[in-house]
Amino acid sequence: MYSKKKNQKKEKSAMTLSLYGNLFFVIVELIMAIYTGSQAVLLDAVYDGIEFFMLLPSIFLIPLLYRPMSEKHPFGYVQVESFFLVIKGITMTAVTIGLIANNINIALHGGSHISFNSVAYFELFACILGTIVTLLLRKKNRKVNSPLVNLEIQGWEIDSAVSLGMTIAFFLPILLKDTMFNAFSPYLDQVITVLLSLFIIPAPIKSVITGFRDLMLLPPEYEMVNDIKKTVESVLSPYGFENLYYDIVRTGRKLWISVYITFDRDDISIQRFRKLQAECIEALSFNYNDFYLELLPDIEFKKK
Repeated sequence: MYSKKKNQKKEKSAMTLSLYGNLFFVIVELIMAIYTGSQAVLLDAVYDGIEFFMLLPSIFLIPLLYRPMSEKHPFGYVQVESFFLVIKGITMTAVTIGLIANNINIALHGGSHISFNSVAYFELFACILGTIVTLLLRKKNRKVNSPLVNLEIQGWEIDSAVSLGMTIAFFLPILLKDTMFNAFSPYLDQVITVLLSLFIIPAPIKSVITGFRDLMLLPPEYEMVNDIKKTVESVLSPYGFENLYYDIVRTGRKLWISVYITFDRDDISIQRFRKLQAECIEALSFNYNDFYLELLPDIEFKKK
């Protein structure tokens, strides 16, 4: 119980850090987007704005995710997390598509002239600050391994990488001044924004697909299922159990693993089952943090 409360507190602390970090970036990026007229900076501001408004309810969700299972809620409340990730992914995907369409329209109408120098130095500052926040979140999430915090870390990593790329890109017009590049400079902001959007959009799409799989109680990705099977079989095979059937479901952050063992005779030892189950749990715990595993007999008598 103490461990759960401690993890809950750490997770909430990490999400709060990300919340305030996003709020700061939204304010600064909006000011810079208005000042410079850059669509690329506006893209960052919109993304961070969505992150901020999605983070607010997620912080209140955290206590629900630590509530135990019950008859009314056999999977607990972890599916709320899946639903939340789906909504967030759909919103970010829709906004990204809208920004791509808007920038293509601007480019077709002659592009725009912006202060490349101001944007370049601002993005360099954003890259450094984003990296600091990423490292702090990783430190806070080291023992908790929360999917929500992992998603935030992924978001901050992408933001930092994007800011670094934008820093380099917006320094080009300064370095290539009075060259053939000048004719292309009005379109640079739109091209960067579209390329960044195409780079970013797979992440929210993936979160939507993963969330829908969890909500529909479908098995997780093939790689994960295969890894779980290999891990369990490495424990059970030395004991002669090879005819196994698996039922693997993921709801949010939690994995539910049922392994059915087929017997050809009426010979079941509860004590032996407990020992095997403990060994499987220990083996899986190296790669998976939050899971429930049960070994179940699936008796099948052979006809003589």
